[in-house]
Amino acid sequence: MTTAYDFTVHSPKGEPVSLSQYEGKVLLIVNTASHCGFASQFDDLQQLQKNYKDQPFSVLGFPCGQFKHQEFDDMDQTIEFCQMNYNVTFPMFYKIDVNGPDTHPLYQFLKSQKKGLLSDNIKWNFTKFLVDQQGQVIKRYAPATNPLDIEKDIQRLLDL
Repeated sequence: MTTAYDFTVHSPKGEPVSLSQYEGKVLLIVNTASHCGFASQFDDLQQLQKNYKDQPFSVLGFPCGQFKHQEFDDMDQTIEFCQMNYNVTFPMFYKIDVNGPDTHPLYQFLKSQKKGLLSDNIKWNFTKFLVDQQGQVIKRYAPATNPLDIEKDIQRLLDL
């Protein structure tokens, strides 16, 4: 069976990163965009990262420019923006496509596990996927869902 841990993504510098290093952790995977109206969610995503830093949990951010090009073209600018404006410490990865013919394989998997309301396509920036310790998608959250509203689901998976 395929899990979220079976995929390789790329660091902001373009180096391969195996998600197997997160095996056994609860993950909140989010497609992000620096210039999106939902960018303030970086604060709450960072708060979740901070709240559960001693637990087997991590937020994983995947910048995406597919929705009105609301992400920098330069990855260094993206990372700098997230760190300077929101003090982001959770892992951020290289910019990817979440829809269309160049959809990253991780997002093909996530969308196949939990479809959206009307289709499996990602509708906008800050769509969130909660992945359990076995690497399976438990729930998909709409872009407007505040990350802190997901906290109870995270706690349930962590048995807190």
